[in-house]
Amino acid sequence: MAPLFWSCRSLRSFTARWSVPSASLLLALSLVGCSRPAPPPEPVRAVKLVTAVPAGAGEAPVFAGDVRARVESRLGFRVGGKILKRHAEVGQRVAAGQVLAQLDPQDLWLATDAARAQVASARTSRDLAAADFQRYAALKAQNFISAAELERREAQVRSAQAALDQAQAQLAAQGNQAAYASLVADAPGIVTAIEAEAGQVVAAGTPVVRVAVDGVRDAVFAVPEDQVRRFTAGQPVAVRTWSTEAALQGRVREVGAAADPATRTFTVKVALEGAAPPLGATVSVQPQAVGTAPAAGVRLPTSALRRDGDTTTVWLLDEPTMTVRAQPVAVGGIDGSDVVVTHGVQPGQRVVAAGVHVLAPGQKVSIYEGKYPFAQDLPAQSATKSVADGLASAATAPASAAAPAPRDRPVIAP
Repeated sequence: MAPLFWSCRSLRSFTARWSVPSASLLLALSLVGCSRPAPPPEPVRAVKLVTAVPAGAGEAPVFAGDVRARVESRLGFRVGGKILKRHAEVGQRVAAGQVLAQLDPQDLWLATDAARAQVASARTSRDLAAADFQRYAALKAQNFISAAELERREAQVRSAQAALDQAQAQLAAQGNQAAYASLVADAPGIVTAIEAEAGQVVAAGTPVVRVAVDGVRDAVFAVPEDQVRRFTAGQPVAVRTWSTEAALQGRVREVGAAADPATRTFTVKVALEGAAPPLGATVSVQPQAVGTAPAAGVRLPTSALRRDGDTTTVWLLDEPTMTVRAQPVAVGGIDGSDVVVTHGVQPGQRVVAAGVHVLAPGQKVSIYEGKYPFAQDLPAQSATKSVADGLASAATAPASAAAPAPRDRPVIAP
């Protein structure tokens, strides 16, 4: 009898030379080798799962900010010069009218003396013009001069008086300039920054000391573009200090109209009510009302959605059989980085969140647990020590143990 591993063509040519019963027997035996192999089983896909949660169940995000004064003045001299002394220090409390820094006033004093000399000169000229007018008025009474000459003398008196007034005004202004050599606080507050030191030459208006004025305090923080809609002017927010966990109340006072060109975030200022924390303290701010967040449906990541023609579907997990089935859903909107599904998925159901485009209905799946699941159950130091011990063992192992065993080679007889 022919061997079973012959090809089908060889069997047909072989059975042609045999009798009909023998050929039928051989043909039946050959069907086992000539039939098509069974298709390989469908691979088990590893997928990531998420549990559907109600859209309104998520907490509002928390933002970190710092406490600042509502009014913070950057004080500078109203005249230019060289800083002679600085009396303020960062963190120092100052009162209204307290001297913070001083310029070298020598040049200002000299300018004041020059203005005072101009006043004396203008007064002398005015007095001389007035005396001349009195003499010419007496001559006019005796008809020794004309009326026109007397009017010219009167005009000279008025001009000299105007020059005197101008010189006196310049003297007063120069006196103020000399007083500006001392930088004083406009209101009580706390020094928050020093921007110039003694010996530095500054121009008029250059900031020297920054003072946070006493009064209302604000919590200032940055909000990304997709979260700025959560804040509106007058909205109540919950504020909590980082150091003491003390709860405060506040209201949104200002929402930035434009994003910062560098960080692309919006600045939000919250007016704190009651006793505010110290300046610079870190606080957490959480909005109490999220008016635009949807209240119905469940929240899912966008990666869980797939398009099946004109229908949006998700893969639901059947835990008893570990298979997936397609479920049509209705998307109601966007909630942050997730989507809100209003129909098709119930809270608590497990949905495939990654790998949705390689699945088929009824396909068996396994839950993806990460590349190194054993390292996730160990503390960081234990996992690091285990890896280090393994490397050390591999380095100190003998060569015979480290090298793989040679394969057995067939012995060929001569």
